[in-house]
Amino acid sequence: QVSLVESGGGLVQPGGSLRLSCSASGFVFSFYTMSWYRQAPGKERELVAQISRTDGSTNYADSVKGRFTMSRDNAKNTVYLQMNSLKPEDTAVYYCNAVAFYTYWGQGTQVTVSS
Repeated sequence: QVSLVESGGGLVQPGGSLRLSCSASGFVFSFYTMSWYRQAPGKERELVAQISRTDGSTNYADSVKGRFTMSRDNAKNTVYLQMNSLKPEDTAVYYCNAVAFYTYWGQGTQVTVSS
């Protein structure tokens, strides 16, 4: 059974940091391009970061460049999103996504940036 489980969300003050994790099972993780998306209330889901299945190269939304870092550990079937210098506008539900032969989504984890 395919599963993507996000963790690490929570409430953090502006300028703080969080590290999200997404643990995958039920498919060949190393074959899949992995991404983090987010969706804020009243807004469309947007791509935050993506990591290649081959060379580990990454791409980021302009709004998070220099603050967020995505990585993957194929041995652990896990991807991470290190989020630094968080801003209130980063508040959203963050979703893990896997794309190759099929597309899979996690259930999401809430990130709230507020003082």
